[in-house]
Amino acid sequence: MPHKTGLFLFNNDLRLHDNEALTLAAAQVDQLICVYCAQTTQSSATLQAPSSLSPHRQVFLAQALSDLQTSLKKLGQHLVVTTKSALEVIPQLITVHNIDHIYSSVSPGYYEQKNWQTLAKRYPFIGFHRLDTHTLFHRAQLPFAVEKIPDGFSKFRKHVESLSINLPLAAPKQLPPSPVSASTWKNLPYSLVQVPLFEGGEEQALAHLEGYFSTRLASDYKLTRNGLDGMDYSTKFSPWLANGNLSARQVIHCLKLYEQEQGANDSTYWIYFELLWREYYQWYGHCHGKKLFRVSGIKTVKPKTSFYAERFQKWCSGNTPYPIVNACMKQLNSTGYMSNRGRQLVASCFVHELGLDWRYGAAYMEEHLVDYDVASNWGNWQYLAGVGADPRGHRRFDLNKQTLTYDPHQVFIKQWAGHQFDTHLDSVDAADWPISR
Repeated sequence: MPHKTGLFLFNNDLRLHDNEALTLAAAQVDQLICVYCAQTTQSSATLQAPSSLSPHRQVFLAQALSDLQTSLKKLGQHLVVTTKSALEVIPQLITVHNIDHIYSSVSPGYYEQKNWQTLAKRYPFIGFHRLDTHTLFHRAQLPFAVEKIPDGFSKFRKHVESLSINLPLAAPKQLPPSPVSASTWKNLPYSLVQVPLFEGGEEQALAHLEGYFSTRLASDYKLTRNGLDGMDYSTKFSPWLANGNLSARQVIHCLKLYEQEQGANDSTYWIYFELLWREYYQWYGHCHGKKLFRVSGIKTVKPKTSFYAERFQKWCSGNTPYPIVNACMKQLNSTGYMSNRGRQLVASCFVHELGLDWRYGAAYMEEHLVDYDVASNWGNWQYLAGVGADPRGHRRFDLNKQTLTYDPHQVFIKQWAGHQFDTHLDSVDAADWPISR
């Protein structure tokens, strides 16, 4: 029988464990090319290709890819890293290596889905295989069509909360060899000048997962989850989940083992509850596609908003009249990370206090957050801006009240110099703001 050659396109699944698509590829082909397209300019906001990644995102991604390369080498494989788009590099590989099958994990990103559909249409003689590795559930498990996803999280949760979750798969013990020379591995064109709060890669993800559940932190999670700074108030799984160094099913598996050994309570349930929130936005992204980036979101009426360049720059740098917001933004710019509570506060400020177009805030987070996830980021911003899934409309937080509740002694604000800001929000009329600045 003739040899079958496959191509595996890595995306948001930079791991070997619990990677069902990779396991399928290993079982079906005799040769396998592993590819990652590391485009440096790609923008969700434009529906084409993000803005440049921040140094923190660059470092985390480079570490994740380096770790994946090390793991693949142990199995006699290697990763082909290219800065070309999938639509450029995959046709070349198809022509040179006579590809029979192409594999990938399902991504909720509109850009990624559009590329996949274009390739599948262009090459009908090739088998295209995508599996759900970024979510807790497979599409076929859902008790509703993705296009008819419930219009709010509460309804979604009631539908899926009792569904069984598959056990995570072990990493493949072997992979088919690659017909491409290992010299195609390239250093990414990223400047690794900053040390991030987290280290990327599957090895670090598994170590953090094991370390977290070896403590009693999960039993107090609901009480501490609204913290603003530090490593222990929340699980901190999100950076590795977003990049696919870790799967949501792996987290659930370890959570259940923890509950068997240490006991279940409201806090351990809340970890599952918030993973369901993440799950909701993944399928929300699949359902709404490019509406995820539209100013009116999934609604029919556009919100009353505008864009003030000076206000936007002050928000980005943490120079607004709101100390709690300033502290959160300075934390983000310094570390590449911000607490969930902080994200809600800065988004509320952006939309309601500053009157800015929510999409610019979402795009800034896309550029800077090491745990950026296209569906969670844009879905949550829609939720805060009142153009998303929340049936009650927009969410506006009283920033003074929030400060008294979550930073009553202003320890966090002082740590990040949140009190240091210009007296006036607007130094000039918006119409006079120079375009070049």
